[in-house]
Order: sequence, then structure tokens, then C-alpha cells
Amino acid sequence: MRSNRGGRMKVCQMWSCIAQHIWKHFTWLSCSTQAASGRILCSSTSQSPERKAALSKPQETFKRHFPIAVFLQERWRTFKPLACRISTGTPQERHFWHECSERWPILLQEQLPCRHFFWRKNSSLLGCLERLQKDHMAVLRKINQILLFLLVLTICVILYNKVHKMPSTLLKNEPVDLESPEDMEDIPVVICAAAGRMGAAIAAISSIYSNSASNVLFYIVGMKNGIPHIRQETSKMIIYLTRWIEQSKLKDIKFKIVEFNPMVLKGKIRPDAARPELLQPLNFVRFYLPLLIHEHEKVIYLDDDVIVQGDIQELYETKLARGHAAAFSDDCDLPSTHEMVRSVGMQNTYMGFLDYRKQTIRDLGISPSTCSFNPGVIVANMTEWKHQRITKQLEKWMQKNVEENLYSSTLAGGVATSPMLIVFHGKHSSINPLWHIRHLGWSPDARYSEHFLHEAKLLHWNGRYKPWDYPSVHNDLWEKWFVPDPSGTFKLIRPNS
Repeated sequence: MRSNRGGRMKVCQMWSCIAQHIWKHFTWLSCSTQAASGRILCSSTSQSPERKAALSKPQETFKRHFPIAVFLQERWRTFKPLACRISTGTPQERHFWHECSERWPILLQEQLPCRHFFWRKNSSLLGCLERLQKDHMAVLRKINQILLFLLVLTICVILYNKVHKMPSTLLKNEPVDLESPEDMEDIPVVICAAAGRMGAAIAAISSIYSNSASNVLFYIVGMKNGIPHIRQETSKMIIYLTRWIEQSKLKDIKFKIVEFNPMVLKGKIRPDAARPELLQPLNFVRFYLPLLIHEHEKVIYLDDDVIVQGDIQELYETKLARGHAAAFSDDCDLPSTHEMVRSVGMQNTYMGFLDYRKQTIRDLGISPSTCSFNPGVIVANMTEWKHQRITKQLEKWMQKNVEENLYSSTLAGGVATSPMLIVFHGKHSSINPLWHIRHLGWSPDARYSEHFLHEAKLLHWNGRYKPWDYPSVHNDLWEKWFVPDPSGTFKLIRPNS
């Protein structure tokens, strides 16, 4: 009995030491836990100098790296009575705790990841946490070293590939274009294809495709009609145009056929018999560009009676000033064309397009001598166009003309140009003059110098005398880009035909 009682007393004494050890650490853990480099801080007066040195370190860092300390702090109310009872209890209470001696070590080992510090001689909670911190930092250092090695290896591989896959022409100091055509941005070009003059659109497309290294996406606009028999004719026209392209040297071009609904013009065009061709619905497609083209920020619009002799990329890169929705070529910008304008008696000011006898026109405050511009070539910013509601403004001035006859086709440009002159007055950018040499269709006799025309980037036969018809001038420059109609429907009119 005595030996048994003596063994129990030794066990109680052992548990008393353990409880006192736990209580010593839980006193400062229960107050405020902070951490720095694996050290625990408490507000107790029994803090060691080592603990006090960690005063300035944030508690969050400690909790993140040492969840065991948080666990101990939350459980301190459970261990406090244990320590008190073992150290100050009666023999009967110590006997009770001895009976529990088989259970408590197991409980501690299950709940405390850092359990070994209770059993090793001269160890402490602080020492255990310091060892955990050192192990944790060692793992982080190894991970950082591995990541740094992988980064250096990746950079070396990239540099190796760049050096060994460089084109041989570059190693010989020869110029090379590293950007393949597939990687280049598509340049959207809008051209109308009216019935009876399909050949004009085909020639314009052919000249652009042949002279441009850039990727060009052609939007070919045709007429849409809801009347059944006319709708059937429209479908035939689309098939006819598609076959023309696919059975010629243009078979590799990228194009989309877009239908323009003329019903949007109902009540907005004033009938005029002087030049009925200027009242064709497709002449107003340029008013509705954002409604037809949706995927592009910048768009080029061209009349069908043009040919392009330069790379269309140069025109596409025309800079538009801030707040400008479009760029045009001014009629007074090129001195070389002034003689042509005077010889045919053509107007190049607002006086030739607007009727200044009308009060509505005078109220605009635009001088009649202001230089006009030609909207047959347009570089348009779709975002700015929609932001300024340009289409609505143009429709407003179309409607005003129906009501007041502010401009008519008997004047220089007809009803398709005048609204644009009003809406874009003082609010448009300029195109390089060589990218719009025009008036080639105003007279069957007046001619530009051949040298001047060969320097031009774009030629425009605006006027009555078209290059596929007779009479006309400089039609040889146009005909070189014409692609014959495989069906033989569209034919050039020449003196001997």
C-alpha cells in the first residue's frame, strides 16, 4: 500500500510540475499574444527580456505562422484549474488527478501539435515555436531558390529561341518584315455596288488588293428590298457579284456583302429630276456607316468610281484630331487642281452647295467662300461618330431640305454632299491631298498631266463622265485595274464597241 501510495504521490508531483509549467506559459498567453520571428509576447509582469523584445511585432503574423499558440491561448481556461488543483489540492484530489494520468497525456498529444516540448528536459513553449519558425523559414528559402532558378531557366530558353530562330536575312543586316500578313489588323474598306455599275466596284477593289501589302476586309454594300420579286433580283445580284469575285484573280480577297435598307431614307429625300443618279439610295450609305459596320473602330469609305495606286494602309493611318469623327480632302488643298477647277467652271466653296438665299442657311454663320470638301473618300472614327450622333444630325438636315429646299442637285454636289458640309463644318480632319485627286469625271476634255496622275495615290472620277463609259478621260489608268465580267454582262463602252 505504501509503495503504491508512494508511486501515486510521485505521479502527482510530476503532474504538479507539468501543470505549473503550463500555467507559467499560459499566464502571458492569456493576456495578449503577439509575434516576431517566432517569439511570443504577453502583458504579464513575468515577461522575459526575449519576449519583451517582440513588442513591436504584429499579432496577425504570429497567428498566421503559429496556430498552436492561438490554440493554447483559447484553451487556457481549461488548463488553469488543472494546474491549480494539482499544485494545491487535497490528497483526495491529487488521487483523482492520478487516476486521470492515463488520459491527459493522450489528450494533450492529440490536441497539441507541438506536444513534445512538455516531455523533453529544459524545453519550453517558446523554444518549440522558435524551432517551428526556423523550419518554416528554411522551407520558404528553398522554395524561393527553386522559383528563382525556374525564372532564370525560362529567360534563357526564350533568348535561345529568339537567337536561333531569327531569319537569315536579319543576320546579314538585310531589311526584313517580321510581322506576317496573318498577324496584321484587317483594314475595313466600304464600297457600294450599284446595279448597272458593278464593274466600277470590282475595279476599285482590284486596285486596292493589287497595291496594298496590308490585310483588307472589303464591305461591299448592295441594296436590300422587301418586295418579293425585287428581293429575288437582289439575291441574284449578290450571287452574280460573288461569282465575279470568285472566278477571277480576286478570289483570295476577304469580303462581306452588306445590304442597305433604303426604307431608312423614306421622307428624307426631296425628288429632283436634274441629276436623278445623285438621289440613288446607295449614295447615302456613308451617312449610316455605324449601322452597317460594327466590329471596327476606324473605317475607310470609298465611292465606287475610284482607283487606288498606293498602299491603303497609308490612308488608314490618317490621324484624326481629338473630337473629329471623320477626315476628308479639302477642295482647296492642292494647287495643282485649281486650274482644272477653273477650266470647267466648278465650284469648290460652300456657295456651290448651299442656297444662301434661304434664311436657314444664312443663320448657320458659314461664309459662302469657305472651302468645301469631297465626301467620296472618308476616314471615319466609328466611336466618335456614334458619340456625336452624326447620323441623326445628317438626317435632320436631309429633312430640313425636304421642307425648305436648302440645296438641290442642280448645284455642285447634290443632296448627298450638302448635309455633310453643314454637320462637319470646322469639325473634320484632313486627308493627304495625294490620296484624293478628283474631278476626273467633270469634263471629257480637261486633263491632268500624266506625271501628276502617276504620283497620285487615289484617283476619283467624280462627275458625269465615268471611265467605263464614253466619253471620258484618263480611262486607261482605270481600265488597267478592271477585271472582266466572267458572265459578259458588264461591258466597257468604247468608241469602237
